Amino acid sequence: MPVQITIIGLGQVGASIGLALSKNTEKVFITGHDKEYGAEQSAKKLGAVHATNHNLPSSVENADIIILAIPVHQIRQTFEHIKQDVKKDVVLIDLSLVKSEVSKWVKEILPAYCHYVGLVPSIGVNYFDKMPTLQNQPQPDLFSKSIFLLSTHAGTPGEAIKLATDLVNLLGASVVLTDFVESDGLVASAYLLPQLLSASLLNATIEQAGWQEAQKIASAEYFGAVSAFTEGDHAEALTSLSFQNRENLIRALERVIYSLVEFRDDLENKDETSFTENLKVAQQGRTAWLDEKIKGEWGVLEEKIEKTSIIESLFGSAMSKRFKSKDK
Repeated sequence: MPVQITIIGLGQVGASIGLALSKNTEKVFITGHDKEYGAEQSAKKLGAVHATNHNLPSSVENADIIILAIPVHQIRQTFEHIKQDVKKDVVLIDLSLVKSEVSKWVKEILPAYCHYVGLVPSIGVNYFDKMPTLQNQPQPDLFSKSIFLLSTHAGTPGEAIKLATDLVNLLGASVVLTDFVESDGLVASAYLLPQLLSASLLNATIEQAGWQEAQKIASAEYFGAVSAFTEGDHAEALTSLSFQNRENLIRALERVIYSLVEFRDDLENKDETSFTENLKVAQQGRTAWLDEKIKGEWGVLEEKIEKTSIIESLFGSAMSKRFKSKDK
């Protein structure tokens, strides 16, 4: 019998995961749900899901795995809507960027027999220069050679962690184990900070005198620098993420402010040597980072718990045998 997977949120991330998994038609059955009916129909037409269910509670009632690919400000309400309908030993995989707060909501709202695994995805390097033009288009290899951060509660069954890890591997990516606090710290620097810098650059230019003329020559450099901050409901989502990761983000912003002050002081002091050196350090850092991303040789998760692979336990045997936890 196929494993039942429900993907909640059928934007680029959710639909891309669906595209990567849905080809296993004899092994998985994927149901998609999105608050936008059009997104559901689009995902089904693309083949990212096998069926859709616009009723949120009923979309999860038979799910063995629930994947949440929605903004963090929608998660708490989603938990409230599904808490009475999730089945025993369901594995709930959350892809939001803030884990400490979400993990508290899991404990507060969801039943104890729901096994929570938090993942923070990153796209593969092959799509870095394509993202501004993809317009949220799903891609089956969107996460190829990328890293997912994985964090979970103490006591989560090893089978649930292994299942989430193997799902990530099926996407062509690898897992790095973290805790909730560490995950949020890494996200503040690698995800949230670039978006706030884009917003800051926009605010520092579009409302200033001379922008009416400057915008005429703003080109690829400007577009690249502001592309981390996008349209739609992004402002609301970024606000929620930023305030839930407030302390880490404040520290990250302070480091950027310090770096900008160094450039300003070098200019003010006419110190070309220091200014050039700071630019070279940045160039070298970018090159080293991008080289590592292109190689994608991050290693694999060291297996310290002997468990059957997802192909065996998920796609070969009954889900009821995978967990041995007791009702609480």
